[in-house]
This record gives sequence, C-alpha cells and structure tokens, in this order.
Amino acid sequence: MSIIQEFKEFAVKGNMIDLAVGVIIGGAFGKIVDSLVKDIIMPLISVITGGGVDFSQKFIVLGENPDNLQSLDLLTKAGVNVLTYGNFLTILLNFIILAWVVFLMVKMINRMRRKQEEAPAAPAATPEDIALLREIRDELKKRPQA
Repeated sequence: MSIIQEFKEFAVKGNMIDLAVGVIIGGAFGKIVDSLVKDIIMPLISVITGGGVDFSQKFIVLGENPDNLQSLDLLTKAGVNVLTYGNFLTILLNFIILAWVVFLMVKMINRMRRKQEEAPAAPAATPEDIALLREIRDELKKRPQA
C-alpha cells in the first residue's frame, strides 16, 4: 500500500477532521480563557491587592536604566533588559484555569462512560436453533416415561 493510499484512508476515516475540529475549538476556548483572566479575574485581583494594579505592567528592570524610564513599553523600546513577571503570572493563571476546565471535562466524560458501562446490557436474543432445542427438551419432559 502506498503512502498516498494510506493518507487517503487516514483522511477519509475522519481522523483529520476530528483533529481539525479539536484544534479550532481549542483555539477558540483558549481565547475565552484569556479573556476571562485578562478582563475579569485580573481586574478583581487588582482591586483586592491594592486598587488599580495592572499585572501586565508589573516588571523588574534588570541592569541599567540610564534614562530612568518607568513604563514597560518605553523600557522595551529602549532595549533595557526587563523581567516582566506580571505577564508571566497572567499566562500562568490562564494555564491553571484551562487545565482545571479540561480536568473537569475529562472527569465528567469518565463519569458518563462509567454509567454507560454499569448499565445492564439488554439480554441477547436467543438464537432460533437454541429456542427450538429448548422446546424439544420441554416436550420430551412432558411425555410419560415408558
């Protein structure tokens, strides 16, 4: 079997479509989590920790700051070495929320699978030859023994 034929079988089975759908939904879900963290959670944390703190602007200047710049944008444009720990905290929080949601989804799916496995399977229909043999057996039991 050639590689092209194998690829066609792979693509036709739906594996590529399932993967594409997963990537698209994952990307959209990532944007939702980013927005949740940036637009809802971080402002709330900012208010709790001292009112109006913007975590994306939290940084530590590493090295010299000859012009005594105070803005992250100005520092990065000037080429000053800056440790932007606020951005890291935001991305870390994004990851933790995303991991938690995925964990909950997997847990829910596993619970649903267990319920399906626990549900008793309907008894299989008795094959016709077995049913006929049982009828014959029952009829033989009814006849008087000689």
